[in-house]
Amino acid sequence: MARKKIGLALSGGGARGFAHIGVLRVLADNNITIDMIAGTSAGAIIGGAYAAGMTVADILAMSEKVGWTNIMRPSLAFGGMLSSTPMGNFLARHFPVKRFEDLKIPFATPAFDLATSENVTFRDSGELIPAIRASCAVPGVFEPVRDEAGRMLVDGGVISPMPVETVRAMGADIVIAVDLLSCGSSFSKSSRTSVGIILQSALATLRNIAIVEHSAADIVIEPQIAHLRMDQIGKREEFIALGEKGAREALPQIVSIMGENRW
Repeated sequence: MARKKIGLALSGGGARGFAHIGVLRVLADNNITIDMIAGTSAGAIIGGAYAAGMTVADILAMSEKVGWTNIMRPSLAFGGMLSSTPMGNFLARHFPVKRFEDLKIPFATPAFDLATSENVTFRDSGELIPAIRASCAVPGVFEPVRDEAGRMLVDGGVISPMPVETVRAMGADIVIAVDLLSCGSSFSKSSRTSVGIILQSALATLRNIAIVEHSAADIVIEPQIAHLRMDQIGKREEFIALGEKGAREALPQIVSIMGENRW
């Protein structure tokens, strides 16, 4: 019997995306082979890095260099307070490949076309870094990203904050989804930064969409990070540890559903 193909759907979540590293570490340590990945926003960064052939250790090392100044800068363009050009430069320095055709694992990331109000899914071919930037372009925070076709694109979370259906369409028999949004209904303190306030406000809408997407996944990992905001980059280690904890708790279910098709 052929081994069932395992797909990984990684949600957005700003700085919460560090939790995806912890999840990947547990999956790798337990020899859970990932055959395809779809990621939105922060999930696109981590998923794209893993698909590009970076190990969990490589991604962890990259994450330790992430700071506000090397992933964004004030924007003078219409449509957003910040530019993600520094993010693109940062990823280009660290990713071993720059095009979808060269990825080690099939990968897809959604964005949203402002002109047509349609979902745009990047996969199979084209430039990887601009696609990830587009998927990270939170409306109102980051200026839209223009792709090779001239489309003005924003965060794919507008339509699919946790792209379960995308990875299912790629051919996954079993979908493991990582939701960093739906648990975040409350915070001990409100953000005092403009970016944090916008992200925190958007979280309420994204959380509801992500919950709907649960039904299309076989397993949903939900790290308990409700007390951490999406703009708290300094909480990197805590995010990673909570991602690991969530994945370890889901591991028996993952092994069970994979059954004899694990290897």
